[in-house]
Amino acid sequence: MKGVVLAGGLGTRLYPLTRATNKHLLPVYDRCMVQYPLETLVRAGIREVMLVTGGPHAGDFLAVLGDGRELGLSRLQYAFQEGEGGIAAALRLCEDFADGERILVVLGDNVTNADLSADVRSFVRGARVFVKPVDNPSEYGVPEFDDSTPPRILRIIEKPKLPPSHLAVTGLYMYDAHVFDYIRALKPSGRGELEITDVNNRYLDEDALSWSELDGVWLDAGESKDALLRANLEVARWHESSALTKEPA
Repeated sequence: MKGVVLAGGLGTRLYPLTRATNKHLLPVYDRCMVQYPLETLVRAGIREVMLVTGGPHAGDFLAVLGDGRELGLSRLQYAFQEGEGGIAAALRLCEDFADGERILVVLGDNVTNADLSADVRSFVRGARVFVKPVDNPSEYGVPEFDDSTPPRILRIIEKPKLPPSHLAVTGLYMYDAHVFDYIRALKPSGRGELEITDVNNRYLDEDALSWSELDGVWLDAGESKDALLRANLEVARWHESSALTKEPA
């Protein structure tokens, strides 16, 4: 399986912090935001990654990440996205890199300590989304479930005014090679973007979408300035907890 990190956009919600750099290069505790999704991929056993970015500060990623070897990657490629066409439009740029293999996609502002290695090993076909309870589900794609055991997703609603649950679809997705066929068939939404929710619902239509609740902490660090602050504080707690549990030398 290969990995994809989507780190484009202009980061307008974090302005003026993003005046001089891409939002995914802003600090979260002791490293840049984008390093956390890359570490998530490495933790899951993935060593080949494509990073998609754009905007006027795209070149800054090279200075921070280089060829990815310091992060444990054997191959780190870059792609440049012109404009802002949505998550699915950015993912479309990775088709040649994927080369028919399954992919684990992580949005560049998603910070988690979850270990997805078991999901990577078990995933064979279709798509899998990872969900997490949130306080503000109307800001995300929200799954609606049936009454079966275990429950199945009936549909995913993008930013619903009346969310059918408190679970949000996080910015971590697993796809087989059909994802690029489905993206090619998409039409822009009312926002003028190619929506990843439409891709996931296409997999639902094909009865090929599974889901897991993400273990551990999940943070959408790029959602707002408050979210960025919360991410810094939470990751600082991870480091403090780790230091406290280490045996003295």
